[in-house]
Amino acid sequence: MKIACWSGPRNLSTAMMYAFDNRQDFSAVDEPFYAAYLARTGKVHPLGDEILVAQPQDPAKVVEQLCGPNPGDLPHLWQKHMAQHMVPGVPRDWIRDMVNVFLIRHPARVVASFAARFENPALEDIGFVQQAELFDLLAGDAVVIDATDIRHDPERMLRALCAAIGLDWDPAVLNWKAGARAVDGIWAPHWYDAVHRSTGFAGAEGDLPVLEGAAAELAQAALPYYERLHAARLTR
Repeated sequence: MKIACWSGPRNLSTAMMYAFDNRQDFSAVDEPFYAAYLARTGKVHPLGDEILVAQPQDPAKVVEQLCGPNPGDLPHLWQKHMAQHMVPGVPRDWIRDMVNVFLIRHPARVVASFAARFENPALEDIGFVQQAELFDLLAGDAVVIDATDIRHDPERMLRALCAAIGLDWDPAVLNWKAGARAVDGIWAPHWYDAVHRSTGFAGAEGDLPVLEGAAAELAQAALPYYERLHAARLTR
């Protein structure tokens, strides 16, 4: 089984990758289109030069790898994708051959976290529009799960996710060893400090953060796209 998990930044996506990479029957891949995205957009990201060297910049080569044998010939592959990486020129037809999972999070939480690490983010940087586009491409033939629900009750939600995609339950997804993992992308030192300190999912989230100015406007612009997918999410 090849599972493509479509997320945006600051959205529990790395913890979810760690969770499934912790299973003995899974391998994982971390944001395989990152270099292709940077090459096509010219965006300046932390460790961008290193990323461009570390990964194929040709998205066709990335697709070939994703559709080929799973690393280690393991039965399952968890593909952690950032939806915003799917810019014009990056193929999308292969997506229909994957088991697709959409990982969503309220835009106020995403913007509050992302803006602390990335200066002046725009709507195109946080993945909500692209998630909705991909969901439409699949005509809704995908599973949607909300990061807030996972943090509220990890076992219940991950059991529901496994059942929804036809995967046997394995409690190994609930805990992992602290520290970096072999699957980490080269950008991990900038982004993954919190998850490297973790040994499982963080506890339930509190109230939504209060945003002001451009951050509040950005979260409001993303809200309709989030609400569309939120209506289709797995429930607790």
